[in-house]
Amino acid sequence: MIPRYSRPEMVSIWSPETKFRIWFEIEAHACDAMADLGVIPRENAQAVWKAKDVEFDVARIDEIEAVTKHDVIAFLTHLAEHVGSDEARFVHQGMTSSDVLDTCFNVQLTRAADILIADTQALLAALKRRALEHKDTLRVGRSHGIHAEPTTMGLTFARFYAEMDRNLRRLKTAREEIATGAISGAVGTFANIDPRVEEHVCAQLGLTPEPISTQVIPRDRHAAFFAALGLVASSIENIATEVRHMQRTEVLEGAEFFSAGQKGSSAMPHKKNPVLTENLTGLARTVRMAVIPAMENVTLWHERDISHSSVERAIGPDTTITLDFALHRLTGVIDKMLIYPDNMLANMNKFSGLVMSQRVLLALTQAGVSREDSYKLVQRNAMKVWENGADFKTELLADAEVLAALSPAEIEEKFDMGYHTKHVDTIFARVFGD
Repeated sequence: MIPRYSRPEMVSIWSPETKFRIWFEIEAHACDAMADLGVIPRENAQAVWKAKDVEFDVARIDEIEAVTKHDVIAFLTHLAEHVGSDEARFVHQGMTSSDVLDTCFNVQLTRAADILIADTQALLAALKRRALEHKDTLRVGRSHGIHAEPTTMGLTFARFYAEMDRNLRRLKTAREEIATGAISGAVGTFANIDPRVEEHVCAQLGLTPEPISTQVIPRDRHAAFFAALGLVASSIENIATEVRHMQRTEVLEGAEFFSAGQKGSSAMPHKKNPVLTENLTGLARTVRMAVIPAMENVTLWHERDISHSSVERAIGPDTTITLDFALHRLTGVIDKMLIYPDNMLANMNKFSGLVMSQRVLLALTQAGVSREDSYKLVQRNAMKVWENGADFKTELLADAEVLAALSPAEIEEKFDMGYHTKHVDTIFARVFGD
């Protein structure tokens, strides 16, 4: 992923240096286990650890690979240059390349998941703080982009909190499912390596042994992992789209923070554009584009082919790095977001009283008017507001058929905003458990 959308901690997980360090640890721990089992001499296993502080030379490994055309063999050749050819002769005994590659990949995905989980927790904290801050800040709810009924800005933040809380659980499940390793040898039968070697290596790396592998770890695990990341990305876009809508000039109920010296347009100095949330929408698409290839990777020929390998070399780093950046950016947007309560009220009153139409409809039905007739009475007065800029309550108070069913006081009562916020505490208790 390009540096513009990258953060150092996540990037470091995918560096060649980190990869080769994990490869070394897999091989060294495997040698320890084989020495414990009496398969190889103890001194040879100990000799491998001479490289524990070595900074593996990426350029040298690439140079060897240019000849061998095999990345794991190139690494093992370079490792022997540090350890000594005779001392390293038992390294990789009974193992196959996928034992190293797949186990390493899952270590990297597990570490990436830990960062993404922490990112999501930080976003949840920001959403909760803003939800509590604006728990009672009235704004109009919209369906189809049209005014519906009153809600609160706090409920909007709470809704996004609940969605991201579900994503947190998905990420934790994805981490658990991907945290497996396999040191089972060619086609996964353990014919040339004891299963206890796998158990030892996995324990040292914080993984669980894969119950049954072929020559690779089953890719349904990876498909589930990237699907979870795709869901998180979709939720990021959901939140970002709401912020973008709120920042539209004709809405302006909320906006991204605009820092000192920031410029919105190269041509129009007056512009304040929602560039961060627009960027998040694009980044969400980048994350989601990994989901289908990850699912297609589930299907491999027999015990193994490498059709999945090139895909994972790209989507592993790109997807986790992008999502890490996006979660961090969204947290900043929420944390600093500007909220305009006065504009929210002004927007709600743009069509005076119209958002109370359902209350009047229900009151008429409760007063004995059929639902069909009640709907007609309310709608004909509502259309005067739409078409002529009339005041909805005034029109109702002037409608003889409405007054035949409801007294002026009863009509007046139907325009109490508090009616729509009476269960906010209940919803907040459900979401936050407080």
